[in-house]
Amino acid sequence: MKLKGCHALITGASAGLGWEFASQLATQADSLVLVARRTERLEELRSELNGCFPNLQIRVRATDLSDRVQLEELCEWLGQEGISVDLLVNNAGLGDLGAFATSDPKRVDEMILVNMLALTSLTRHLLPAMLAQRRGAILNVSSSAGFLPLAGFAVYAATKAYVTSFSEGLRAELRGTGVIVTALCPGPVRTEFSQAAQRRDTKKEKATPGLGHVSARKVVRDGLDAIEADRAIAIPGFIMKLGMAMVRMTPMPLLRAVSRFSAKPI
Repeated sequence: MKLKGCHALITGASAGLGWEFASQLATQADSLVLVARRTERLEELRSELNGCFPNLQIRVRATDLSDRVQLEELCEWLGQEGISVDLLVNNAGLGDLGAFATSDPKRVDEMILVNMLALTSLTRHLLPAMLAQRRGAILNVSSSAGFLPLAGFAVYAATKAYVTSFSEGLRAELRGTGVIVTALCPGPVRTEFSQAAQRRDTKKEKATPGLGHVSARKVVRDGLDAIEADRAIAIPGFIMKLGMAMVRMTPMPLLRAVSRFSAKPI
């Protein structure tokens, strides 16, 4: 799908990858719908983009995607406003770093609701219109964490495994319809996500550069390029591509052993 003239909806648009998606799509899209929890950040982003692209139509909608009522209200609002969307970027996501046994049950529920339920519900809501016009694309921001079990990140990795599997299955269903589905599976990225995933009662680790780290700019560029090239999966960065290729060929018993070895005692 060519992105020129698209009408995009981006979740988690107030920071990190979402902000970068909006910035890069602003150069090609006819309209953007920016969705996130923080109204002031959305308005700041709209002001910045309209300053550079005054003809770009931008709507913002403050929505907590972990709240089912607000999620339903977002879908209703899109219909009431007659908003056309032919590119859905399911970018919003939550993480939680630490042992599952000591996790906050509320945070676990929020992760499941945002990472899986909201993504699935928005896709289901917007897909019929894309099929009717035989044009559209869905970019689901997953993670390389979804390719393997991760001790200390168990729920997050499991939700991202769902996102990648859902994307692959839906892509197969939509073959020949004109609607593209791509899973973007980055490794470590320097955004607010990593800080938000750390628990308040744990020692904050210093950010250090690593071989697998890729910039938000490159992650987004690779994701959008994958949509235009109609690719099923995008893994930004040569190191992560190589690493994930090895992981996907590694027998599960060996992955379990590595996971047990790397797990910190509770």
